[in-house]
Amino acid sequence: MVPVINEVFFDAQEPWYEEAACASYPAEVFFPPGEVPLAASPAKAICEGCPVREECLSFALETAQAEGVWGGMDAGERRRLRRRTRDRERRRAS
Repeated sequence: MVPVINEVFFDAQEPWYEEAACASYPAEVFFPPGEVPLAASPAKAICEGCPVREECLSFALETAQAEGVWGGMDAGERRRLRRRTRDRERRRAS
């Protein structure tokens, strides 16, 4: 079964996924219930040494993943990063 993540079919076909530290872990580790920061700690620890962490985070940002830990960042951290990036771009444009 191919998981549907935010309506994006993620079937591990991304070129970076084969090298991902998370590839051998169950998805539940990276999609803990709720947005409790401590629940994401095990996933973030796995992401710390991942050789494709940046590619993973880019994928999550580009596809607007609203749940889970991607590239070492939980959903709240990615929202804040998008907000900071958007605000910075608005300041530059004005």
